[in-house]
Amino acid sequence: MTLTIVIDPDTGTAPYEQLRAQVSEQARSGALPVGYRLPTVRGLAEELGLAANTVAKAYRALEADGVIETRGRNGTLVAAAGDAADRRAATAAQVYAEQARRLGLSRTEALALAEDALRAAYGA
Repeated sequence: MTLTIVIDPDTGTAPYEQLRAQVSEQARSGALPVGYRLPTVRGLAEELGLAANTVAKAYRALEADGVIETRGRNGTLVAAAGDAADRRAATAAQVYAEQARRLGLSRTEALALAEDALRAAYGA
């Protein structure tokens, strides 16, 4: 198991977001198991040809999402991403549902708006 990241400069997606999304997906799929030690910020930046600040920004976002944990001198490790990501998504969905209901939207209207947002986010 190795970390495989491909940064495509021709997409409209920022490099830090490409990195964040790929690490997150590999952690959720199990390709990067819980406890897998990620490269240092500088090491990964050199490997990918990115600025260290770009990698650091992606790592901060991944840590905020609960996908990775930074343990000081012990490095940066993949956390139990699936559970944390599922809980955060479920909480966000619950907040949206409650807000839509308070705004007086029907279930059909709320679902249509959520589907539009998902299409916009996933590009499909």
